[in-house]
Amino acid sequence: MTAATKDSVPVDELSYTEASRELDSIVEFFEQREVDVDVLVARLERATALIDELDRRLRRTRAQVEELVPRLGALAGEIELEGDDDHE
Repeated sequence: MTAATKDSVPVDELSYTEASRELDSIVEFFEQREVDVDVLVARLERATALIDELDRRLRRTRAQVEELVPRLGALAGEIELEGDDDHE
């Protein structure tokens, strides 16, 4: 995907990995050259959108994990109790 093509894809349609890689390439772009002001603004806007999307996904994933871990622990406890019944 070229930079122009990547920039035209809405950030919420990118996978987490694609968004992260694009953000890395923007950072690398800034580190390697002087940038035209118009390009700078466009790249910074895109970088901000990518950061916001990545942060949103991480928060959503964290909330899902925090919800699932106790449920898995309870399920594991139930399975352990059922296994103990078999040995009596």
